[in-house]
Amino acid sequence: MRISSASLLVLPIAFSLAACGETKTDHSTLAKVEAEQRAAVEDKGELVCARGGSNDFARVCTVDRETTADGLILTVRHPDGAFHRLLVTKDGRGVVAADGAEQAKVTILADNKIEVALGGDRYRLPATVRGPAAKKP
Repeated sequence: MRISSASLLVLPIAFSLAACGETKTDHSTLAKVEAEQRAAVEDKGELVCARGGSNDFARVCTVDRETTADGLILTVRHPDGAFHRLLVTKDGRGVVAADGAEQAKVTILADNKIEVALGGDRYRLPATVRGPAAKKP
């Protein structure tokens, strides 16, 4: 009887030790959650911007979307009330200034992200980058 009693005590200890194993990170789930968080922020209309030639980017600008006869117009607003209007193009350029004399300069940063410089201000926007232009300069 003693042998059987000892073996019954060993089993719960073995299961307890197995349950204390190292936690493994599921990278695909983590990537999915991060993508959902980015999409939620973008859905709120918030984006990263830098004002007046500064290198200090922050998620403080907002963007309004309006469909017009010319196409999709993005109005990017700074917290101080300043804004730029951008027209989303269908010819592969990304966006252009919707009005004003200054031209928007578009730089591809990474997959699905561009930087738009206009009037000393810079904006990082989500974008679908395709074809030869999709290569980072």
